[in-house]
Amino acid sequence: MDVIPAPPASAEDLQQLRLLSIFHYILAAITGLFSLFPVIHLVIGLAMVNGHMPVPPDQPGAPSPELFGWFFVAFAGVFIVCGLTLAGFIAYAGRCLARHRRHTLCLVVAGLSCMMMPFGTVLGVFTLIVLLRPQVRQLFTATPAAAA
Repeated sequence: MDVIPAPPASAEDLQQLRLLSIFHYILAAITGLFSLFPVIHLVIGLAMVNGHMPVPPDQPGAPSPELFGWFFVAFAGVFIVCGLTLAGFIAYAGRCLARHRRHTLCLVVAGLSCMMMPFGTVLGVFTLIVLLRPQVRQLFTATPAAAA
């Protein structure tokens, strides 16, 4: 059984990879911005923990306001860190797309970005379509000297 080699990447493929790279940077900025929304919850939680926020007096058997403040801090912190990490991965995937490196990472990030409706879904699907073409895959496996 003979393996048919993939045709070389066309100028259209290179243009699409460049555009996908730019859109990954834009999506990373949007993701980073939205992941900072829970900062208000973080501030409120810290105010509750430090006693700077008026809270009703403790009722017998009720959880303390400090504990409730720590829940605010923990959940906001986790959401912020996860969102900024995802934004970083999306930006890094954009860089890898522009340099034609790390094909698998770009595929994984494209799949993860499909969770972010509506822009991430559109970008993720288009990225998957482009990256699964044989000629684009071959472009990612080329040596740096051959790509130049």
